[in-house]
Amino acid sequence: MIWDTIVGREAASGTVDEWGGIGYALAALDASLPDDWCLVPLVKVGRDLAPGAQRFLADVSRAQRGARFVEVPGTNPRVTLSYDDNMRRCEGLTGGVPAWTWEELGPMVLGLDALYVNFITGFEMELPALQALRRAFPGPIYGDLHSLALGRAPDGTRYHRPIEEGLAWLRCLDVAQVNEDEMTQLGSSEPLALAARALNDGVGAVVVTLAERGAVYVSAGDFAGLGWAGGRRPARGAGASLVQTALVPTEGGPVSGDPTGCGDVFGGTLVASLLGGLPLAPAIAAANRMARRNVSFRGAAGLAQHLKGSLLGASV
Repeated sequence: MIWDTIVGREAASGTVDEWGGIGYALAALDASLPDDWCLVPLVKVGRDLAPGAQRFLADVSRAQRGARFVEVPGTNPRVTLSYDDNMRRCEGLTGGVPAWTWEELGPMVLGLDALYVNFITGFEMELPALQALRRAFPGPIYGDLHSLALGRAPDGTRYHRPIEEGLAWLRCLDVAQVNEDEMTQLGSSEPLALAARALNDGVGAVVVTLAERGAVYVSAGDFAGLGWAGGRRPARGAGASLVQTALVPTEGGPVSGDPTGCGDVFGGTLVASLLGGLPLAPAIAAANRMARRNVSFRGAAGLAQHLKGSLLGASV
């Protein structure tokens, strides 16, 4: 969970403070998962903001009763976002919680059917912990590598940096999500060729978000979605060595508003759609629609209802 301080989003609003980060993805999952699924949030929250985080979780209707954020000593991550001409710029990250270790995560994932892993700050876990998760967890693992591509200067300013061992990170996932900037940080002069190597090593698909243009995917020829959740990862089938790629464009014209959290809404919707049995291209189209709807809302609180269309009846 991130506590966002947003400056300059709207001239009349001044500075706005609100929940962000993984809250956007939780809202999308809450709105998009099939009816027979529930959420078990595994999120560390600094003690200073833990009560508010618990109240936020209480409004996530699909959250399994008794599931809770893990309260840890220290200051919760806080991000300052500055807007310039309707574009977001991340100014800095302060605070932070300890990274997950395999010893912590191992018992927590027992009995779960699928995992959605999102690197909101980029410091959620080290590569060995994710590798252990991949070896031990039999269900689908969807990962948004997100802020792994962001370094942090001593004053908290974020900047793009190469993702060390990019191929090793990709190999831990059944479906990987990055945006254009993050894709260029995967540690290869030819990132699409790197994605193809990842497919050869067992990854099902790599999805690259392109903001208002939609998203492009690179998938293995035998990738048929994540509808096998609840069982074991299927063996590679005929056509696994083939590579499929396509652009899935957004529908409708440009939308003005707040782009904060669009990637997280996209990811939450995409994994929910894949778990529900949709093929990759239709699932990406659904994720594009939800990310577009997110632009017309502010913050993560109440977002699930908005994404479901219950707050604003008209589609956007």
